Amino acid sequence: MPLTFEVIAETLREQIRTGGLKPGDALPTQSALMREFGASSLTVQKAMALLKQDGWALSRPGKGAFVTNPDDADDPDNPEATVPAGGTAARVEMLELALSEAVEQLADLRARLEALEAGNVEPGR
Repeated sequence: MPLTFEVIAETLREQIRTGGLKPGDALPTQSALMREFGASSLTVQKAMALLKQDGWALSRPGKGAFVTNPDDADDPDNPEATVPAGGTAARVEMLELALSEAVEQLADLRARLEALEAGNVEPGR
């Protein structure tokens, strides 16, 4: 069973393949994807990182993420275009997101443990 970020990425890829999203079109915002899929911001960020890694999307700082337009990605004179992440940079970005999510989960578990130790929560809840 695919993880939520994989489902989000595949849904957007399918929209691109079928022409629902064309090169140069803005991808849905993070908040729109969070609402549509009932996902956390980190999950949506992972999906976007995957699309960028695979060359389906690129970021334009301050403007958002867009469906890859080969002309933009290959144009060294376009300072707004960020070439889709690949190789080591994409892996580092994915690892940073995973680490951030793990830290968030650890903080939640620590808070639960402290509540249990303080007797504020019944075991099994």
